[in-house]
Amino acid sequence: MQYRNGQRLPLDGLTVRLSVNPRARRLSIRIDGRAGEAVLVAPSERRLADAVAFARTRTDWMRERLAERPAGHPLAPGATVSLLGRPTRLLAGGGAGAARLSEDPGGPIIVSGGEGAAYARRVENLFRRVARETLQARTDHHLRALGQDAGRGAVKMSIADPKSRWGSCSPHNRTIRYSWRVIMAPPAVVDYLAAHEVAHLVHADHSPAYWSVVQRLVGDHLPFRKWLRDHGPALHAVGR
Repeated sequence: MQYRNGQRLPLDGLTVRLSVNPRARRLSIRIDGRAGEAVLVAPSERRLADAVAFARTRTDWMRERLAERPAGHPLAPGATVSLLGRPTRLLAGGGAGAARLSEDPGGPIIVSGGEGAAYARRVENLFRRVARETLQARTDHHLRALGQDAGRGAVKMSIADPKSRWGSCSPHNRTIRYSWRVIMAPPAVVDYLAAHEVAHLVHADHSPAYWSVVQRLVGDHLPFRKWLRDHGPALHAVGR
């Protein structure tokens, strides 16, 4: 059978997705908790058949990992979500007003109008606004630290909701894209992500030279990377 990059297929009661990554050094399997599927990674399309064969020996492991993914966490009144690492309560405001962030004696709260999907959309829009403001500031900070131009027009930044990546950088046109969901992480993790993407303007790969730039910007980056690995699936479950 001829397999293709991006193809989804059933495998012993699971759904798996085939992915070609020319930088991969070996066959591997990763779990996409948000999509609820296993991703089989191969360095080329001709190795996808080997990836499928390998995955057939790991179906129990894939099933266990998928079962461990966090349950959905809807953005609804009464829920508590994290904003910059702080537990933040969601409250109904009545009417159709936009979500707004404030504090009460119990800590930060978000009050929003709307019901159901409209309420969730307003809250997500607030998270996106905070993400844009915070990540723009940290991006500019790291640009200045590396002696690069900062401020308006220095880097074209956008906020999106990718399925698995926290950020991406295209050095050739100086564009950086961040996941809004990282704004739920502690500030040091958010700052690390900005440093991670800005460092790609200096080195496009993940070579030792690249990681030395990241370390120059934020110090020991391993705890931040581990935080995203450990808590990332929970952030992707928010709003699901």
